[in-house]
Amino acid sequence: MNAPRAVDLAVGFARVTLASRWADRAWWPVAIAPAGVVPAGAEAICGREELRLHADEAENYLLNLTAPTPVVFVIWRLEADVPSVLMVTASYGEAARMLDAGERVEGLPLPDDLRGWIEDFARGHYRPPERKPRTRRYASTREAQGAHGNAAGLPGEAGAWRRA
Repeated sequence: MNAPRAVDLAVGFARVTLASRWADRAWWPVAIAPAGVVPAGAEAICGREELRLHADEAENYLLNLTAPTPVVFVIWRLEADVPSVLMVTASYGEAARMLDAGERVEGLPLPDDLRGWIEDFARGHYRPPERKPRTRRYASTREAQGAHGNAAGLPGEAGAWRRA
């Protein structure tokens, strides 16, 4: 487990044409590449974004890797009409938390070389959830019987509520 826990990536953005009366173009993340490499189709680049792996997110990495299309999530904002990356993650949980916080989260296809690195890390750090002892939610019939012997624990004849 001496593999690095973080890699630097460059996130490429392109302006896409919109069919809207309020805006004619918008920024959109289009590709990721190793830091220092220009991502394909990028008009603007946010370089040296760190993809850091955390042991407590191992289950969320595995969820991502077992999805039909694994992705790298890019959490970003538009500041003064220029895209700015807040963070890059491979964790479904982190991406979901950022979405819940109102941030923009987009998924870009996960490169094969990162896939193997993330999978090795996640499998090495994954710990199945602890099994909790099963507890009964309701008392058994014997425990529910009161001093008078009927199921409700009320005075009266046991089973008097049944009509024969």
